[in-house]
Amino acid sequence: MDEGMPVAAERETLSWDDFGGATRELARAVVADEFAPDIVVAIARGGLLPAGAIAYGLGVKSCGALNVEFYTGIGTVLDAPEILPPDLDVSALPGKRVLLVDDVADSGRTLALAVQLLRDAGADVRSVCIYTKPGSIALPDYSWRETDRWIDFPWSFRGTVVQEDAGLPAGA
Repeated sequence: MDEGMPVAAERETLSWDDFGGATRELARAVVADEFAPDIVVAIARGGLLPAGAIAYGLGVKSCGALNVEFYTGIGTVLDAPEILPPDLDVSALPGKRVLLVDDVADSGRTLALAVQLLRDAGADVRSVCIYTKPGSIALPDYSWRETDRWIDFPWSFRGTVVQEDAGLPAGA
């Protein structure tokens, strides 16, 4: 077992069923708050699936993505989150209501960077994450659950198919 990999007892596992319920609950929370986004923006990659599900739940067809790298493996990060190409076209955002979506606000540094980028572009931004970690420096406006555990998301916990086919552990 990889030394950086938390043991099973220290993990939070999100099933596909829980994912469906979580994204519906989050969409309902946005509606209850009377925030009607013009566009849903995902923080890629982890926010892509939640953003799509929430956009469907809200009936929002305009979607975009910000590509941000921070985690380079399990428990390993860059010095600071970095925006990767291709860039989101922010020219259409001034005055728009944007719902920014990610899977987890862990340190909160990625969320803070993305929110600031969208606000600097002139958007009215609200953020949503499935999970929030207790030590996050930026808190999303909407969150389904708080945990201090490592999270196994149904779309990523197995690693890549190349890793799987080579018998390598996820995150290797």
